[in-house]
Amino acid sequence: MKANDFIFSPKYRLQRHVFYWLCYILVWACYWTLVHSVFLLNLYRMVLLLPFFMVFSYPLIYLVVPRVLLKAKYLQFFLIILCWGIAGWYFNAFYRANVFIPGQELIGIVAANKTIYEPASFLCLTTTGGCMTVSALLKHWMKKQQDWLEAQQEKFSAQLQLLKAQLHPHFLFNTLNNIYSFALESSPKTPQLVLKLSSLLSYMLYDCKAEEVLLEKEVEVMKNYIDLEKERYGDKIDISVNIQGDIQDKYITPLLMLPFLENAFKHGTSEQFDRPWMSVDIAVKNHILKCKVVNSKNEFVPFHENGVGINNVKKRLELLYPDKYDLKLVDEGDFFVVSVMLELKANLAVPVRPMLVHPKLEKVYT
Repeated sequence: MKANDFIFSPKYRLQRHVFYWLCYILVWACYWTLVHSVFLLNLYRMVLLLPFFMVFSYPLIYLVVPRVLLKAKYLQFFLIILCWGIAGWYFNAFYRANVFIPGQELIGIVAANKTIYEPASFLCLTTTGGCMTVSALLKHWMKKQQDWLEAQQEKFSAQLQLLKAQLHPHFLFNTLNNIYSFALESSPKTPQLVLKLSSLLSYMLYDCKAEEVLLEKEVEVMKNYIDLEKERYGDKIDISVNIQGDIQDKYITPLLMLPFLENAFKHGTSEQFDRPWMSVDIAVKNHILKCKVVNSKNEFVPFHENGVGINNVKKRLELLYPDKYDLKLVDEGDFFVVSVMLELKANLAVPVRPMLVHPKLEKVYT
């Protein structure tokens, strides 16, 4: 049982109230023991007063607070509390005369004070009602906070799903265009490319449902994407991929680095007349990931830093890695540099699914 369930769940309402009243009478018994008399005697007196405390307090928390105070009827609330307090003074005297004092005498306890209009007893009564009212308001505030946090979490999840939905079609559009061009030429490489695309689709449809995925799978997706683009450009492009460090048992937000490759191909190498080139460096050290993508470009064409893919990455980094990442975009004229550094997580309970790629299609990068 979680603490929140015990506080808010109707299932534990009886246990909640029993626990509250037990604590309350014990606290008052200890207090009156410090003032005078012995603990057991004061505990018995508090038990005798408990029914009247409950009758006095429950109308406040179940009727007055929700129907008056929480609806901002402050003047009406003040008048009700004033009248309820005056009524409590007389009800307290009636209860002392007919229940409290006779209850003590019934078991042979001689009451030290038989005055029915007792200020100390009335103070105890009003304090009880006040504490119950404060408890009800505190519970209401905590519930509102919990609802607000849940709403924020839902909004947060919706934002992430929207960003992913924007990313996937953009990625698929570029990849399918590559395969389509090979299919038009009846290239024998088409089946292999389709198989590679199926592995990427499997990754997006299943693995990307998790908040984080294995870094090695993310790297494998990047490799597959590079392979598909290599087939499109052929010998017209030089690509180097360098991976350093231990990428095992590390986790990252899915499809976080892929937009860097997409933009490098789309806005960099595709707009260049000379022989384009690209380098991808991925390094992991002490759970810190450094990814650097450098691509050549036409120096007279400015790089689109605010494209859909890059903007999505920026938003996702802000949402998922607040104060735990560093992103740099630098246009050097004839080449562009994207560098991201972030803190990875380890040992997360994320289901591991194998990449659906035939062993013959796997590549080794050096």
